[in-house]
Amino acid sequence: MDTPSSFQTDALIAEDIDAYLHAHQHKSLLRFITCGSVDDGKSTLIGRLLYDSKMIFEDQLAALESDSKRHGTQGEEIDFALLVDGLAAEREQGITIDVAYRFFTTEKRKFIVADTPGHEQYTRNMVTGASTADLAVILIDARKGMLQQTRRHSWLVHLLGIRHVVLAVNKMDLVGYDQSIFERIVADYRSFAKDIGIEDFTAIPISGFKGDNITTSPSTNTSWYAGPALIQHLETVEVDNAAAQAQPFRMPVQWVNRPNLDFRGFAGLIASGTVRVGDPVRIVPSGKTSTVKAITTFDGALQEAVAGQSVTISLTDEVDCSRGDVIAAAGDPPQASDQFSATLVWMDEEALKPGRGYWLKLGTQTVTATVQPPKYEIDVNSREHLAAKTLEMNAIGVAEFATDKPITFEPYADNRHLGGFILIDKFTNATVAAGMIAFSLRRADNVHWQPTAITREDHAGLKNQTPRVLWFTGLSGSGKSTIANEVEKQLNLMNRHTFLLDGDNVRHGLNRDLGFTEADRIENIRRVGEVAKLMVDAGLIVLTAFISPFRAERRMVRDMLPKGEFIEVFVDTPLDVAEARDVKGLYKKARSGQLKNFTGIDSPYETPENAEIRVNTVDMTPEEAARYIIGRILPLK
Repeated sequence: MDTPSSFQTDALIAEDIDAYLHAHQHKSLLRFITCGSVDDGKSTLIGRLLYDSKMIFEDQLAALESDSKRHGTQGEEIDFALLVDGLAAEREQGITIDVAYRFFTTEKRKFIVADTPGHEQYTRNMVTGASTADLAVILIDARKGMLQQTRRHSWLVHLLGIRHVVLAVNKMDLVGYDQSIFERIVADYRSFAKDIGIEDFTAIPISGFKGDNITTSPSTNTSWYAGPALIQHLETVEVDNAAAQAQPFRMPVQWVNRPNLDFRGFAGLIASGTVRVGDPVRIVPSGKTSTVKAITTFDGALQEAVAGQSVTISLTDEVDCSRGDVIAAAGDPPQASDQFSATLVWMDEEALKPGRGYWLKLGTQTVTATVQPPKYEIDVNSREHLAAKTLEMNAIGVAEFATDKPITFEPYADNRHLGGFILIDKFTNATVAAGMIAFSLRRADNVHWQPTAITREDHAGLKNQTPRVLWFTGLSGSGKSTIANEVEKQLNLMNRHTFLLDGDNVRHGLNRDLGFTEADRIENIRRVGEVAKLMVDAGLIVLTAFISPFRAERRMVRDMLPKGEFIEVFVDTPLDVAEARDVKGLYKKARSGQLKNFTGIDSPYETPENAEIRVNTVDMTPEEAARYIIGRILPLK
């Protein structure tokens, strides 16, 4: 006998529309994804859910019937997959490429489902869809059983912290609803799931095309099945908000609400736990403590608020708290560190550049982060650890991170809100990666800034000058070192305290272990930038002569220094002129293939976009260029 379905006409609509709208507004929301191998029936299943939940308008149904005749794969029947596969390429190939989100509702719950692609080349799309999901429906074609992509997606689901898993053995109609086939697939999956850490899952035999065990169970074709229908399980599974409420209180501050002189509150979405008026709280990372004075919402004041609610919290004390800080339970605060280990999913066509500065965004926090060369890359099919110097698109690896200031976080396995982050390219503003923090590095906890009595202002005052960095950049042979040397000679005659860091010279000592690959060039500039910063702190005028071909690294050094202390000097020399000079014979070697990764030949040079000073060595002698530069940087005090 069929279990009653929740898909039925809601009598409240006719009887009391206000009561219906109120009930609908207060339904819980479940986000879930469908994933699995190519052509396992993910899109068809979602289309069936939309159809059965009466979420398709008449004109959409008419269009679906028309599209099914032109693009469908089900003969004269309606092809439900076309409701979700919106891209022309998807319809032509009968596959999912992009992540498609769809909303539907039943009498008991609201749902947002993400249809994620099965192909390995679209791993980044699958990770995007899974990042906010509470549940994963992993589909297996009953005819094929477990495939490599089934294993890969199951591992990704576990990696991304999705606690609820449904194993939907689909296309049971094509195997005659054979119970033994279903049980064999479930046994195989159970053995695999235990191996990767999935401790529990719900297995359901279904036919997305025919509708078996989608809304009611058991269907007439699977009388041997005693479990719930898919939608019944989705309606009753625990939403992660309930689990989050049992965790310690954390609220990332999104905005400081100061409408008038008499009110100051901190607005944000509660990531976990419960907070009450009178609770002691701690501001992280500063460590300042206070007490909750009031909890305010758009609908009025509350005595208590829980995970998932957006509130404004007022404190009894005037503490320093701003966007990016986290208000937490005073007795159980989260960690704050500037170094940590994380799993990284690379999503950009341009590979990871170890040592380069990226924006790291975690909740409401945004900092500059550098990524060390990966410890290893993870083979998503075999889960083996592979040696890697970088990560290409769709690759997953583990690496260590360093940020320019401490961030507040918790391990991703404990708190997805405070453990998950994205990396953003500083120049293109493209999201290049998603990451999951594992733990803080011990050295970050054991190494602290040691305060000193003599400040950088004291050092500069003793030398009677304003310290700064003159960063000479340009092609090899442009004249950087010659001009920088001439500038230092003239500054020396003016009794100024200087030091010249030359690209060739530092490679004899400090950077002798680095080559000329893109990653080594980035690390070369990072080290020089740190040395230049220390010299500026000592009150010196520092001159650096480096090709420094990438804008990102020049900007990284600029960001190390106080505003106005980094002066970029672009030694603008055309490539043909620099190559004609070729005083070191390097261009000749590069052209003949003896020298790889040479800037201007087989490695790019990114010209400065807003250099403070530009000199053209075709029109100026080194002495003239030096006098021009000094004239631009005066006064020196």
